[in-house]
Amino acid sequence: MSPPHTPPGASGPLIELRGLAKTYEAGGAQIYALRPTDLTVRHGAFLTVMGPSGSGKSTLLNLFGLLMRPTAGSYLLEGRPVSGLSDDATSAVRCRTIGMVFQSFNLLSHLTILENVCVPMQYAGIPRSRMRKRAKELLDQFGLEGRYASRPTQLSGGQCQRVAIARSLANDPPVILADEPTGNLDEKTGQEVLEIFQALHRAGKTIIMVTHNPVYRKYATQAVTIHDGRAREE
Repeated sequence: MSPPHTPPGASGPLIELRGLAKTYEAGGAQIYALRPTDLTVRHGAFLTVMGPSGSGKSTLLNLFGLLMRPTAGSYLLEGRPVSGLSDDATSAVRCRTIGMVFQSFNLLSHLTILENVCVPMQYAGIPRSRMRKRAKELLDQFGLEGRYASRPTQLSGGQCQRVAIARSLANDPPVILADEPTGNLDEKTGQEVLEIFQALHRAGKTIIMVTHNPVYRKYATQAVTIHDGRAREE
């Protein structure tokens, strides 16, 4: 395994989970989607999260992405507690710090791919001219030059995932979360997408990837397996 690629000047953990848990009430019983979890992710790590369907992988990823609030415990991002922030403050932190890539791409079909990549920058208040320039540079980086006006329905699955990765990088976040990013792709295209994540990792991004594919474990610097809501670091 390659060592983590720590950005110059970075010190201390990037992410710390301390007793982080998520429960739901069902029929008067408490159901653990994620049991109390302690985990440290350092700058430049490539973390894989594996486990059977329904084990709690998506819950953990959603907690990492500040898309849901934990029931217990704390989440520190760059040393700052973030699990108790207001909705607006949470959105601001997510916009600046976290990019997300989904199995089903989650592109907006009524927008062009250029406009899709611009969406996170709109939330960040980036000026329009700078926003479009950045979006074009990212699309060019992933082999989509000249396709700026295309809509997601006009692209292949692999091209859509490249757009989704470009969108995740729009605000240059230090963390990229990926939820089964090759799950809807054929083997060859999936390998090409994985190589993009490897390149992002080499460039210093912290990658947290949920996957069913055990082959991807060999690319990770850190691995977590989840069973019945219990997260165990390997």
